Amino acid sequence: MAEHRWPATGTATVSEKRSTGTGAFSRRTVLRATAAAGIGAAAIWPGGVARATAKGRVAVLGGGVAGLTAAHELAERGFEVTVYERRALGGKARSVGVPGTGAGGRPDLPGEHGFRFFPGFYQHVPDTMRRIPFAANTNGVWDNLVSAPDVRAARAGGDDIRTPLGLGNLAAATPEGIRESLASMISTLLKMPPEEGLFFANRLLVFNTSCDARRLGQWERTSWRDFVGAHQRSHEFRALISRTLTSLLVAAKDDIASVRTIGTMGEQFLGNPLQIGFDGDLDRVLNGPTNTAWIDPWVALLRNLGVRFEVGAEVRGLEVTDRRVTGARIVTAAGTTETVTADHFVVALPAERARDLWNADILNAWPELAKMSGLYTDWMTGIQFYLRRSPEIGAGHSAYIDSPWSLTSIAQNALWARKLPEYGDGTVQDCLSVDISDWNTPGILFGKTAKECTPGEIAKETWAQILAHLNDRDEILRESDLHSWFLDPGITWQADRGTNSNADPLLINTVGSWDARPEPHGGVENLYLAGDYVRTNIDLATMEGANESARAAVNKLLEVTGSTAPRCRTYSLYRPVEFEPLRAADADDYAAGRPNRFDIQL
Repeated sequence: MAEHRWPATGTATVSEKRSTGTGAFSRRTVLRATAAAGIGAAAIWPGGVARATAKGRVAVLGGGVAGLTAAHELAERGFEVTVYERRALGGKARSVGVPGTGAGGRPDLPGEHGFRFFPGFYQHVPDTMRRIPFAANTNGVWDNLVSAPDVRAARAGGDDIRTPLGLGNLAAATPEGIRESLASMISTLLKMPPEEGLFFANRLLVFNTSCDARRLGQWERTSWRDFVGAHQRSHEFRALISRTLTSLLVAAKDDIASVRTIGTMGEQFLGNPLQIGFDGDLDRVLNGPTNTAWIDPWVALLRNLGVRFEVGAEVRGLEVTDRRVTGARIVTAAGTTETVTADHFVVALPAERARDLWNADILNAWPELAKMSGLYTDWMTGIQFYLRRSPEIGAGHSAYIDSPWSLTSIAQNALWARKLPEYGDGTVQDCLSVDISDWNTPGILFGKTAKECTPGEIAKETWAQILAHLNDRDEILRESDLHSWFLDPGITWQADRGTNSNADPLLINTVGSWDARPEPHGGVENLYLAGDYVRTNIDLATMEGANESARAAVNKLLEVTGSTAPRCRTYSLYRPVEFEPLRAADADDYAAGRPNRFDIQL
């Protein structure tokens, strides 16, 4: 999709840590693994680190974060890897240049599917980043992460809330101390009645002291909205705690997301103020366009490791004989159909595309995959507004609490190493990157949902909703500030149907969806699954979940083949150790059919 400018009249143009397993490789561990496997020769990585010669051919179907992670881990362990990707490497995480916008030797303006952030409790993605060289960075790509110091909750017709991130010390590491501290913090920062702050703090305590059996048996089957009793609470509570918390922090829907999913994230964001076991600060972003700061250096490293890439190749089917995949049918960039053969196949496609590959032979061998039909996807995608002036919005993410389209944004220039005036025609001073999380609610300008709006209408509607929040007290953004805009190219207007299509929907965790999510390996001997829909510790459709699932898939491949290569390192999310006795007691309560002892009405 091309960049769009609005005429001066304002009319839109239309064209419309706990770690487990083995850590990173050293030269000694790789050589030891090579010798144990009986491999007589070794290749040398850049930098002089030994790498075992190929142990087998692996076809990785999909080149997003999951696919690149699988390729990375496999190549380090001596496998011959080819990645097949139909569109662009990096998947939804990639950035794209806005075609035709560069001038005077400057690159095109940077666009993206939507902004992304890297919470401090992410462990798998940062571990990968540290292993990707980048210029003179000591810690590779990881050094390109920068902290966003605050968050803004903008209200339409109300006072905005600016909250610094990093909550400091709790009053006491006891249930009562934590509940009182959180209640006070929530009431003060979110300007809610004290009794509602106390109620929400108590709900967090209920989840944090729940045993694993209750989390899976009860909270996995309860919606977040019901858990927090949103229908009985004030408008402020519903807007901030029920709706915004889910859309801003975890890209979920409060009426259909499970308590287990949202509670697990709340345990990290709000239940760990000391950031124990964190990889870094709570809210981090990259210091430049994602491809520049992460994806392109990653692909370059993988090429150096011997990984081959076939971009423009779309997977159409899998051929199975005797519970083994014998080939993958690929339509190449040239339009020809080929059958790819390999010793192992890693399907690293999004859930909605992966399940289309499950034919009768696969389902007979791995019947659990049929449950994937119950996985739910919805739309969450982005639009970038390029500005002639940097607005005084804040140094971190902003949530537009009352916006019908559940908007969130971040102004990127202050956080990037290469500033926006160095892109495009040189007049852009900032980029407000906006995520649209609700495509099903009518907006304020046209009375239509985002799915029903043309790209130009989406831009005007999104801009209007932002201005309604920021300019209700002072004029923070002006119409004249807008240089141009760019909508995620995965959104395509279907004029004959009067609606949009979306090439990149997002998996949404729903109540009970854990049952529909598969393990990384099952009844087909040489087939492995990697993607944010696979069962993972983080249990959320994120880059972290994609990376974690790929490591699990590779570990299963190593197990199946009897490999002695070191296993991929995996991590667990933090849980307060002070609550372990309470979780143990809750296990007894749950087994006896009793509620959590803190699950009381306040």
